Amino acid sequence: MLAGVRRALRPDGTFLMQDIRCSSHVHNNVAHPFAPLIYTISCMHCMSVSLAAGGPGLGAAWGEEKALEMLRAAGFREIDVRKLPHDVLNNYYIAR
Repeated sequence: MLAGVRRALRPDGTFLMQDIRCSSHVHNNVAHPFAPLIYTISCMHCMSVSLAAGGPGLGAAWGEEKALEMLRAAGFREIDVRKLPHDVLNNYYIAR
């Protein structure tokens, strides 16, 4: 899907992606205030739906490291990760 977004953009286009703020590494999420909720949603919905549709089963807790890896693999070269002070749950990826 990310590669399709990249191809659909004009050469100077920008893609904004919002995703759950967590690490791709479980041990880094232990202190996350929403970790129990994120992993519950991930296992009970996101991962299951992804696997059922033949996807990779990443779930809601795929994390910032995996998001950056996948954006780069899709052809995005400039990626800025932003956090909004009023939003403790999400990262915002600005990709070009």
